[in-house]
Parts: sequence; structure tokens; C-alpha cells
Amino acid sequence: MRVAIAIVVITCAGWAQFKSTAPLVVAPTTVTDSKGRYVDGLMPEDLILYDNNVPQAIQMDWMTYPISLVVAVQTSSNSGAVIDKLGGSGILFTQLLAADAGETAVISFSDEVKVHQEFTSNPDSVIHSLRMLRKEGGDAHILDAMRQALLMLEQQPPGRRRIILMIAEKRDRSSEAKLPEVMERVQRLNAAIYWLAYSPFLQPFTVRPKTAEDLKPEAERIKFQECAMCPAPDNTPVPADLGPGGLMYGLGELMRLHQPDLSSLFTKTTGGRALNFLKKNALEQAIQLVSEEVHRQYVLSFEPKGGEPGKFHAVRVAVRDRPELKVRTRDGYWALQ
Repeated sequence: MRVAIAIVVITCAGWAQFKSTAPLVVAPTTVTDSKGRYVDGLMPEDLILYDNNVPQAIQMDWMTYPISLVVAVQTSSNSGAVIDKLGGSGILFTQLLAADAGETAVISFSDEVKVHQEFTSNPDSVIHSLRMLRKEGGDAHILDAMRQALLMLEQQPPGRRRIILMIAEKRDRSSEAKLPEVMERVQRLNAAIYWLAYSPFLQPFTVRPKTAEDLKPEAERIKFQECAMCPAPDNTPVPADLGPGGLMYGLGELMRLHQPDLSSLFTKTTGGRALNFLKKNALEQAIQLVSEEVHRQYVLSFEPKGGEPGKFHAVRVAVRDRPELKVRTRDGYWALQ
């Protein structure tokens, strides 16, 4: 963890991204060698960005801009095991991902979206808000949560990188917001979406057995018995939380597989990344992987040449005369009016 904290930010969002009045497309770009190691020190002239196979003039600056991060956590009835795993992860978001001068906000969503913590640089506040999350509701209003996160990011001052980290399943349940609306907001704000996805079926089997004490609000829990006459923790075992379960629930989940995989759609079109996790250590490793990538990217920007509104433009980046290097960036963008 200490190594990840010490990572030097080599490249960040271009200055032109924040001072230009023209709409720009931002392309976070990761360059690695054959062994998966990050390649640092490339200059703008080393990189070629193609928009529909046409090379573009790119902008890249060496200035470091602070991060505004929104952590959006699903808290529906099938999320109990995930909420348990997040209890001690707040420090990773603030120290690794948002990092120096960064700010983190926390929201949750199920049948409705709730703001638990406005933007703060205080890690204790983020840790507390994550530990106080509880299951509520049965839906997963993912698009509504993303819309709320974007509204919060829009209110942040200029000159900040905007990132949303979703901790959720992959498909929406009953949002009021529509996919095209949210995608357009994401593009206009040049926000990067990262996604830590889980399986609602498998998560319940990865949690340690609970006691009645664990089910109390954190402020009321007895950590240990302080004296012989003091109240002792209630260590009565409670039944395992297996989520909604049931045959009808399982059939409903199978029916939902035809819906769009939002984790893939939003991460690929914004240059983010989707990672799956099952156990707590895998969740923490995923947060560290995202953090390292964010702080080792070349964030390129270019001015699109217009085109028919709604038409998709494919984007790719290559390193000049270095075909052995692996380059990953956003898949593309939709032309806006």
C-alpha cells in the first residue's frame, strides 16, 4: 500500500481541457509493456490518437490536477455481503485513489439515491459514511445514482479530474433516468467511470458468520467487555444473510441478462476499467489497481471535428514506432450537438 501511495503522478488532464471554450474529448490512456508494467515518460509526439482512423492533434500537459471522486455503493437487499466488505476500505479511496488534494463523496442507491457524504478530504468522514451503510430496498437504480454523482461533480470547481467509482452489479433495476441522458452527461463532463462489480448470487457465501452484536448500529456495538460487571457483546449467532434468494428471484435474474451491461458500456466509452471481485481482499486489490492506473495514465484531449449528432466515433491510441507496447484508452464517443 505504501508503494502505491508513493506513486508519482506522471501525467494528468491537459490544461487545455480546462481553459478551452471548445468542447473537448478526453481520452485517459494507459501504456504498458509486455510484462504489464506501466510505461512512463512518453511525450505528446510519441502518441498518435485516431478518431475514426483519422490522426488528431492532441494536447497533454504535465500539470497535476486534483481528483474529485464519487463512490457510489449499491445497498439493495442483495448487497449485504458487499457492504460488510467496505467497512474498512475508506482509507483506500481517500489516500490511494483521490490522493493528495483530492476530495471524496459517498452516495448509496437502491430504490432511491442517498448522499451520505459530500466532498471531503477527511478520510475519517469517508470511513464513517461507508461503515454506516445498511441494506435498504430491493432495486438498483444505477442510472439514477450516476446522474446524482454527475450533478455533484458538475458543482465542483474547474481544474479537477472527475471520477465515479461504482460498486454495484452490472445491470440497472428500475431507474427513472434514461441511458442516453446519463451517457450524454458523462461525455459533456468528461468523467471517467470505474466499476467494481460483484455477483449477487455468490457474495452471501463469502461473509464470516454474524452475531446479534454485528447487526446493531455501529455506535451501539460493544467492541469488548471492559470489566466483569460491564455489559458483554451479544455473541448469539444469527442466520446467514443469503439475500433475496428463491426460485422466482433466480428466474428474474436470468431474465435480466438481456439488459445492457452498464459496467462494460460506461467504462469502455470513458476510458475507465471494470473489475470483478468476490472476497474482501480482492475488493481491496481492485481499489489499489484502479488507483495505480489513474495516477499512471496519459490523459489526452482533442477537439472533435463535429459530425452527425448521435454518431459513434471510434477512438484508439498507438505509440509511435513502439508496436510491442500495449495501449488502452476509451473505445470512442458519441458526437454531440
